[in-house]
Amino acid sequence: MKNITKTILIISIFHIFPLWGTGGLQLFAQPFFPKEISSDEELILKGSDTEYRNFWDVKKYEISVEPNFDNQSVSGTNKIFFEITKDIKNPVFQIDLQSPMQFELGTKNKNWSAERKGDFIFITSKKSYKKGEKGIFEFKFFGNPKIAKHAPWDGGWVFTKDKNGNHWASVAQEGNGVSLWLPTKDIWSDEPDEGILMKIITPENLVGVGNGRLISQTSGNHKNTFTWEVKNPINPYSIVPTIGKLVNFKDTFDGEKGKLDLDYWVLEENLEKAKKQFRQVQPMMKAFEYWFGAYPFYEDSYKLVETPYLGMEHQSNVGYGNRYENGYLGRDLSGTGVGLNWDFIIIHESGHEWFANNITAKDQADMWIHEGFTCYSETLFTEHFMDKNSGEKYLIGLRQNIQNDIPIIGKYGIRNEGSSDMYYKGANMLHTIRQIVGDDEKFREILRGLNRDFYHQTVTTKQIEDYISEKSGIDFSTIFDQYLRTVKIPILEYQQTGNQFQFRYVDAVDNLKLPVKINGNQIINPTKDWQTVSLESDSAAVFDSNYYIKYKNSHRLREAE
Repeated sequence: MKNITKTILIISIFHIFPLWGTGGLQLFAQPFFPKEISSDEELILKGSDTEYRNFWDVKKYEISVEPNFDNQSVSGTNKIFFEITKDIKNPVFQIDLQSPMQFELGTKNKNWSAERKGDFIFITSKKSYKKGEKGIFEFKFFGNPKIAKHAPWDGGWVFTKDKNGNHWASVAQEGNGVSLWLPTKDIWSDEPDEGILMKIITPENLVGVGNGRLISQTSGNHKNTFTWEVKNPINPYSIVPTIGKLVNFKDTFDGEKGKLDLDYWVLEENLEKAKKQFRQVQPMMKAFEYWFGAYPFYEDSYKLVETPYLGMEHQSNVGYGNRYENGYLGRDLSGTGVGLNWDFIIIHESGHEWFANNITAKDQADMWIHEGFTCYSETLFTEHFMDKNSGEKYLIGLRQNIQNDIPIIGKYGIRNEGSSDMYYKGANMLHTIRQIVGDDEKFREILRGLNRDFYHQTVTTKQIEDYISEKSGIDFSTIFDQYLRTVKIPILEYQQTGNQFQFRYVDAVDNLKLPVKINGNQIINPTKDWQTVSLESDSAAVFDSNYYIKYKNSHRLREAE
């Protein structure tokens, strides 16, 4: 037995028999996949709806997880409920679990065999399926997961201690995926339609907080078990336990769908700070329900949970680590001072409940749908909380962070994100679109309509782009191409002699349709060809800085101030 190179699990009705070694063994006529997975194949397997994924749909996850602080390991179980979406003969299922995490397949069914290859588990069925049939995979998982060195920017578990020496742990996994510790179908396009059940097992002096609502708490053998339930679909990367010396306080928000439970879990030592800082949730929720519609997860409540890293948009379990300060760790990303009037993490990460958690991109390449809209939510909140001028000042100030290095949209099918410009440039693109729509009530209805018509759905960028064009009655396709698919910002080149104003676009995509307002109310429609219009006076033209374009007069290139 010690001569076998791969781990093959032969499943009987009641037991699993693992075979390890260093030689070669074939129990089946032919292996179903290459003996080695190349790096290109690995990217495709992680990022695409492959033949091992496209015939089955996850309905629910039932999870238990227990961290071990002494050796920084985690263990637990995951029961995956699934439904077959098309007739298929002897299928192979792909389950994702990243090394060095280990597993055992506990499915009590003699029709399964499983093989581990790198970060993937391939389960071969000896039976065929009809569309609509249902099944369950049961996994045990255990091991030392990747430890994050700079969470949340790199993925992994965080094991640390609070200032009183109590253990504190959570996980950051948006980029790497939940499979860095949990065996799942780890692709954004498949959310468990019926939600999750998650048991978090902790030492007796600690608390475990998950997504959704706490439905039970038990104690025994010097341990606590906290069971959390999510009733709505939830994206895999949002499934997160946080464990620590946490205490709870509550509030309610009178919202569009009735009373929304607001649930706060913070380190015991920070309780009084949290009670003061989290007052911002009420005006935040009011602003976002105004602009985007009802909070999408009333059934699962809204939570802020203190985490040992800056923050993350975990659905109904928003991670908070902004030190109870306004701004972004005490500074204003816009450089204008406006952003110091509110807590960046509360506002930004909560905005993701609408754009990322309610409306989720099917592919990481379209992550601008999450970050562009949510970055713009900061402006919309500021406008509602303060005034429109402050919102515009903040948004325009964010342009200093735009790099225009690579396109915002990444490469499809390989878990590839585009430029970080998806935040600030994405927000400024949306603000430019708002100027062209020219009707804030119509623009607001488009935002609310997105959250209504794509409620709890995964989407493509084409769906979002087409929706905005259709509902506005304006073809924005070339604007999306300009800002999402190129690194060029349109330049309005102009000359003025008296009241004669000549203009054209430079660095624009073909047939760019981006009308611009000058002198407060005069609309011009630049193309790549020179045009001339008469202004009402000889005074120098005044440009509207709310459009994210640049202006070139003679040989001076400047961005709108």
